[in-house]
Amino acid sequence: MKDITSRQDIEFLMNAFYKDAFTDPTIGVFFTEIAKVNLEEHIPEITDFWEQQLFRTGNYKKNVMQIHKNLSSKKKLEKIHFDTWLSLFHKTVDRNFKGEKAHLIKTRALSIVTVMQLKIE
Repeated sequence: MKDITSRQDIEFLMNAFYKDAFTDPTIGVFFTEIAKVNLEEHIPEITDFWEQQLFRTGNYKKNVMQIHKNLSSKKKLEKIHFDTWLSLFHKTVDRNFKGEKAHLIKTRALSIVTVMQLKIE
């Protein structure tokens, strides 16, 4: 397996992750019914976010914390939701990539989830 080396790799990873997340019995409802995520719009935006996290070259300008606070006001985000998201994210990375950036994206995901749980719960 190769490492994450480009925007195209991140986009591939996001498509693979959301395929699983949308159908997950614990968190799928957040994407399909609460946020009603349109993947054609969301994938480029979330790719910007992770590209910024990994390569410091992304164009992500939104407030990710506020987006999730708003989501939690519609249906409470709880520890099980964060844990499920993180587990799915890590599994998706591990199935597709290996290396320094793959490790970094998992570490950043853990950091982000930890901060979100503290600020949202």
